[in-house]
Amino acid sequence: MIEIKLFKNYDLKGYTLIDAFPGVGLVGPMAGSYIIEKLKMEYIGYIDSNEFPPIAAIHYGVPMFPSRVYKDDRYKLIIAISEFVIPAASVFELSRELLAFVRKNGLSKTISISGMPSQKPSGVAYITSPDPSVIKKAMKLGLKTISEGVVAGVGAVLMTNSSQFNVESMNILVEVNPQIMDPKYAEIAILGLNKLIDIDVDLKDLEEESKIVEAKMRDMLKKVKETPEHYNKAAEATGPSMYA
Repeated sequence: MIEIKLFKNYDLKGYTLIDAFPGVGLVGPMAGSYIIEKLKMEYIGYIDSNEFPPIAAIHYGVPMFPSRVYKDDRYKLIIAISEFVIPAASVFELSRELLAFVRKNGLSKTISISGMPSQKPSGVAYITSPDPSVIKKAMKLGLKTISEGVVAGVGAVLMTNSSQFNVESMNILVEVNPQIMDPKYAEIAILGLNKLIDIDVDLKDLEEESKIVEAKMRDMLKKVKETPEHYNKAAEATGPSMYA
């Protein structure tokens, strides 16, 4: 079971949900973390599931849930971000929970930030959406669309299911070299987002801060992979349970 838990009740009507979960090139987390930092977004809740790895992210000495929710009142933004890759078995359930959250709170739209593998990244932001009017508007703003390809993960499920609930949904896609985590990819995504929803995120510190995010993500992903082995070794060292 997956639940989005807020620390208190908030009026989120008309806000936009940005999905910044990890994917190819870590474009979502790099862009999402930078936006959260620059806009000084408020930490308002977390995403909980017994299917998620049992870890805590420690930032500035404070333990935090590794999958969190932030809000900004100026631009009416909600960012959902995670410091571990969402397990494949949880993607559909998480997507449905996000859509339920959007509908319950009266959010206006969802935007996913994703990377797509390419041997020669073009350096531009692409847009895809089930709504032709969204595509038309995005192209007028300078974003490009793709005629063929594949979108994966939470963003894909959000788009394919959003129209059933009259929720506007789109995905900002950035071509990436899968072997390189480049801050430039996050910059391309944020520039696209700036145009798409008319926000202003200063990019002058992006390269430095994105490298910090990348290092944290690599460390967290390593810890997630080591967690099962760590628990198994701990269980063996402890011996049979006293309650057995």
